[in-house]
Amino acid sequence: MPAAAAIWRNLAAAATFALLVATAAAYTNHTVGGEPGWFFNATANTSSANFSDWAASQTFGLGDYLIFITNTNQTVIQTFNLTTYDACNADDASDDDTFEYNGGNAAFGERLTIPVPLTHEGLNYFFSDTDDGVQCVNGMRFAVDVKHGAGLPPSLSQPPPPPYTSPPQSPPVTIYNPSANRALRTSASMHQAACVLSLLALVLLF
Repeated sequence: MPAAAAIWRNLAAAATFALLVATAAAYTNHTVGGEPGWFFNATANTSSANFSDWAASQTFGLGDYLIFITNTNQTVIQTFNLTTYDACNADDASDDDTFEYNGGNAAFGERLTIPVPLTHEGLNYFFSDTDDGVQCVNGMRFAVDVKHGAGLPPSLSQPPPPPYTSPPQSPPVTIYNPSANRALRTSASMHQAACVLSLLALVLLF
């Protein structure tokens, strides 16, 4: 029996490992542009790669990642809105369909690696809107058609936590104290008795 239990444990461990390997193999990390990365030569006004050709050579599925090897001289904008993509500008885009992944960087030329998960099935558009869209117009843009594939893994399919809201203010609580109430009643009764005695005294005097 112990030998049989050990065999079953080994089989279970092997099955778990095979499942993990299969799950990992179902998703792909795509380095955008390949070895040249996501860069722009401002002197020549050229991108480091033909990103549309690169995207056409890949197959994308839900749960895959785009890995942008870049620096702070470029931005990474993801949008599901073709109008925003064609405009090469995200200034008037909606927060519901357009996202910037490296906004707010003040340093110039600082190296960055930006992983972007593909969580939206269908067409996803990417561009850099640096220099008022000059980079985008000159090649820093591409579209990917995301297939369902293996579907989203649990790590990407969970809804975000709800926003924090402060608890409601509790109304003031009046604590009933029988002893204090009795003391107040006794004091009031003594005051009334004193008033009655004072009136009697005045009547007797007159």
